[in-house]
Amino acid sequence: VIMGAGLIGCEFANDLQPAGFSVTLIDLAPQALGRLVPPEVSQALQQALEELGITLHFGKAVNSIDQAESGYRLSLTDDSIVEADVVLSAIGLRPRTALAAQAGLSVERGIVVDRHLKTTAEDIYALGDCIQIEGLVLPFVMPLMNAGRAIAKTLAGQQTAVNYPAMPVVVKTPACPMVVSPPAMGLEGEWQIEAEGKDVKALFYTPTKQLGGFVLTGAKVAEKAALTKALPPVLA
Repeated sequence: VIMGAGLIGCEFANDLQPAGFSVTLIDLAPQALGRLVPPEVSQALQQALEELGITLHFGKAVNSIDQAESGYRLSLTDDSIVEADVVLSAIGLRPRTALAAQAGLSVERGIVVDRHLKTTAEDIYALGDCIQIEGLVLPFVMPLMNAGRAIAKTLAGQQTAVNYPAMPVVVKTPACPMVVSPPAMGLEGEWQIEAEGKDVKALFYTPTKQLGGFVLTGAKVAEKAALTKALPPVLA
């Protein structure tokens, strides 16, 4: 059983089922990747996962996990019971900020840093999934790589501010290849969607017709480069 149908949960499920495991995916949300993609994209992914033999339980939470004779017994909020040999939790990431807070650093959703990745304390820098920069917490690979290059130059004596271009996320679900560049939190606009089976092209446009995000699945992932060029930077 995998609890959580976000990026990590869906990727684990797609890895484990073909490897010979019988996978059940559970999430309180009504659809997979619910915070990142529109329903049409979720449907394409869910269809692909079900075709692999993965059992999906959406709109349900786990009430309790108890040891059974061989493994675990999970009780769900709809009173159904799921039994499993192994239970994996993939219910989300949260920066561990306790140590930073104890050290007197400014902490909000993450460890607060400026554009040079400097914390509120002299000579203390931070980077990675734990940081918050201009209100953003970005627990993905590309922001980390950009931050790593910038902080290396700064620590070598060349003050360098970090810049984040548009950074689409490649979702590692071979059953339904996907690239996601979600719109910024709170950005006004609407999705325009073209869907043909597992091939989905979802474009998010602002009221001024500016492309603010996109999701591509299946054969449509070939359009990633062109669409990325049309996106504004995350941090210029």
